[in-house]
Amino acid sequence: MGKLAAHTLTPAGAVNTFVLLTSSLCMVLAHEAVSRGNLRLASQAMMQTIFCGFVFMGIKAFEYGHEVAQGFTPVAGLFWSFYYAMTGLHALHVLGGMFAILAVRKAVARGQHVRRVEIVGIYWHFVDIVWIFLFPLLYLASRG
Repeated sequence: MGKLAAHTLTPAGAVNTFVLLTSSLCMVLAHEAVSRGNLRLASQAMMQTIFCGFVFMGIKAFEYGHEVAQGFTPVAGLFWSFYYAMTGLHALHVLGGMFAILAVRKAVARGQHVRRVEIVGIYWHFVDIVWIFLFPLLYLASRG
């Protein structure tokens, strides 16, 4: 990948890493709240997770705009093809997770399907773990 990773917006990727780790904490808090029977708090924590998802997607859109403006498009080379494929696929999974959490949140607010909080939480954590691998691979590897 050479020094192409030097052209990614590492600060934006780092902020997105923090945002996703914060979103995972919110899902843990939602699961904890459900286990204590506090459905209102669980619902709020899931909304905070969804908010973090929106922040992640906004930062990713900003990055894409910046990179395309610099001429780093998906056809600019192998690194950029890989970068857009991996981050785009990850963003789709974030979006899917946001919809799943929203659906579960609505059910939990009605007192239904509270065990599903754990299931969507596991999915969300998996998506976050994938980012933990993508961030160093795409933003930090071969810099300098």
